[in-house]
Amino acid sequence: MELTTTVNDEPRAVEVGGTEVAVDVLRDHLGLTGTKLVCGSGVCGACTILVDGEPVLACLTPATRLRDCAVTTVEGLADGAELHPVQRAFAHHDGLQCGYCTPGFVVDAVAFHDRWRADHGTTEPTREVIAEALAGHLCRCGSYEGVYRAVAAACRGEHDGGAGIVERVDAPAKLTGAAVFTTDVVLPGMLHAVIRRSDVAAGLVGPITFPDGVVGVELLGADRRVRWAGQPIAAVAAESLAEARRVARELDVPLTPESFVLDPDEAVRPGAPLVYATRADRKNAPSAGEGGAPMPVSWDGNRHGPSRTPFLGTVAKRRISSARAAGRRGLVELEVGTTAQLHTAFEPHACVADWSDAQHLRVWLSTQGVDQLRLSIAERFDLDPTQVEVVAEYVGGGFGAKLSLTPEAVGAISLSRLARRPVRLVLDRHEELTATGNRPGSRSRVALLVDEDTQGIRALTVDSDSHGGVAVGGSAASLAMLLYDRTPRLARDVDVVTNAPPGAPFRGPGGPTSAWALESTVDEVAHRFGRDPIELRAQWDGNPKRQALYRWAGALPTWRQRQATGSRAGRYRRGVGVAAGNWIYIVDPDCEVVVSVESGRLVASSATQDMGTGSRTVVARAVAGVFGVDPSQVDVRLGRSHGGTAHGPASGGSRTTVSLWSTAVEAATTLRDRVGTDLSTVPDGATAGAKRGGDRGMRAVPVTMNGVQIGRGFSAALHVTEVEVDTRTGKTRVLRVHGGIAVGRIHAPVLARSQCEGSVIQGIGLALYENQVLDPHTGLTLTANLEDYRIPQLGDTPEIDIHFHEEGWDHVPGGGIGLGEVATVSPAASVGNAIFNATGWRPLTLPVRPDRLLEGLRAGVTR
Repeated sequence: MELTTTVNDEPRAVEVGGTEVAVDVLRDHLGLTGTKLVCGSGVCGACTILVDGEPVLACLTPATRLRDCAVTTVEGLADGAELHPVQRAFAHHDGLQCGYCTPGFVVDAVAFHDRWRADHGTTEPTREVIAEALAGHLCRCGSYEGVYRAVAAACRGEHDGGAGIVERVDAPAKLTGAAVFTTDVVLPGMLHAVIRRSDVAAGLVGPITFPDGVVGVELLGADRRVRWAGQPIAAVAAESLAEARRVARELDVPLTPESFVLDPDEAVRPGAPLVYATRADRKNAPSAGEGGAPMPVSWDGNRHGPSRTPFLGTVAKRRISSARAAGRRGLVELEVGTTAQLHTAFEPHACVADWSDAQHLRVWLSTQGVDQLRLSIAERFDLDPTQVEVVAEYVGGGFGAKLSLTPEAVGAISLSRLARRPVRLVLDRHEELTATGNRPGSRSRVALLVDEDTQGIRALTVDSDSHGGVAVGGSAASLAMLLYDRTPRLARDVDVVTNAPPGAPFRGPGGPTSAWALESTVDEVAHRFGRDPIELRAQWDGNPKRQALYRWAGALPTWRQRQATGSRAGRYRRGVGVAAGNWIYIVDPDCEVVVSVESGRLVASSATQDMGTGSRTVVARAVAGVFGVDPSQVDVRLGRSHGGTAHGPASGGSRTTVSLWSTAVEAATTLRDRVGTDLSTVPDGATAGAKRGGDRGMRAVPVTMNGVQIGRGFSAALHVTEVEVDTRTGKTRVLRVHGGIAVGRIHAPVLARSQCEGSVIQGIGLALYENQVLDPHTGLTLTANLEDYRIPQLGDTPEIDIHFHEEGWDHVPGGGIGLGEVATVSPAASVGNAIFNATGWRPLTLPVRPDRLLEGLRAGVTR
């Protein structure tokens, strides 16, 4: 049927089917891809548009509802080149990161702003009013504090008349819908592909015969075994997405179900079904850690490990055993656990592959490593790397799950090779929440022995079982060895594999899990001996950067007014907790940046990507600083890797900024010294490049791991959190968080603050809400939508104060290192310790759900 409507003040007429919704019309028929499809169920708000001036959810609104209406999308908010005050406010206050959810936020915020200004003038709305107005919106990056600041400032009238600066150089593109993500790419003659997945947790797949005329490929390993429900079996392509779904659903897959195990406790019992039965199978187990293959340790059934990290480990074991036998008060032991936390990046895993030309493969991919993936693709498909081009101009989040060559890319590329046509394969939200990885659950046992008089550490052991489903590579225990005094200590990491979906690297892999175990135990020591938890950590900690953070935190009014643990009474009880964290310093020594002049403008390029962490802005600021111009005068070209591009770092492990900044400065300085600063006189083509290399901060014998080198020193973090616990409902509300971060010089302060605020939000999600649930009878994921898998919302956001300690990294070119990982390590543990301070009940399992808290309070014991 024909649908006539007006979109962004332009009359439009399109042919629609009876089942299409508004988001289909806008994206597929009209090419207005600023409206994003994320949840598909009206939960996240990313698809918000205005219909006759009122916000509606385009994923739920029937296409026919748009008939004869005035529709406004994010592309229509600006008045020509003049941004709406809300858009300017979001750019000024950095109310965005990856930008995938941003169009929905902005459209709804514009509607709220216009109503508010009409009724209240320039009176500022409260946080509560803003939270209620935008309650239907989610941001996985956690940019909520920036959203609050932006909406409040716009309503105060501070961005009327074009006022405001652009902190993030790509903010205008993200705020107007101009940014092109992989999910927005459409090529002529493109086929649509779908993955057929297993609906059983274990089984053996027989030969698959694809019907005549169907373009299909298998995605199974050589053993043809299914090991988890949701595992890819095959991919098929068709002229339309609906047809591809039908073909995939009707595909005859001969599958013989087998016994499976989901519970880690059951998995280690005698007679449990083996996830990996042979040595060859075990070698192909995926890794949940960052840095390549897991350590080569032994297997015992479904147990992989332990891998040991000892320092006088025998002494540590002996001291703790003796203290346990004697019942020493100085021995504190806790057993704690976590459940899997899902990445759920809002741009789903997506790939558009074009192998129409047999000699050249072009791949649009939502990835955290365009250059790394180009090499992986070339190796997988037996190509010379110069024959492969990977494009990821904008990436809608990743958090570690997009660092490797994943099935949607393999499927799309394989199908394009068969069809010699472009193929698009985009996961839906159910697949994204089932099959793309998670921060593994865990069970950790900590034994910390201290001197009963001085509370000096005498021994520490940490045993951690990683529950990464079919994946291995847990490191929580080992990471606990990197903090505090170098007294006798022993870490033992074990992977307990089950037929659950595989874990994958997630911001600071193993870090938050490690901090939850160690920092809860440290807090218990402080409580047992009546010590100030900050002062006790300062006594143990030799890291001078964290010592500065202890001094800062100890002087905070929030900390100084903290009451004794369990001293509060009444229904609502407030408490304050603290937790420390650190992370290794790593850098990509092969990072390259090229700076040139084109038509009188500076151009900087590198084969890296910006998934919301600010890489474009970092490069722009580095080059602009050398030439004395505004960063907006630098064109930064990222997100493209081919044979002629300069190698760029992947976005993972906090390596990106530290690799790019000094390299960009060096390249710009070389060019400036050659051509001067008057660019109007410089001929096109003037170019200078630089390669990062190591630095004087590298160890004497650099440790190389997955293309990066480990440098000297650890970044440091400290989080102080205040909570309010409702002892009647069991609900915990985080009121404020102070985050201290010691990574040296901050190259883009506003963006760095946003990163740290987002880390706090993700930590709150781990601590209080996020809980993957599998069906115990089938292994299928039950929390496969954003309604059942709860992530923090705008109204959950506390007041967040970020403090940067910028000293201590003079040995690093540029004077600073990355912060994406270290800022994520300790927030969840600080929430748990705050709950203990408020109630006297120590939570031992994350998330601290209301039912667990109420049960613990009733029993008067830790759970």
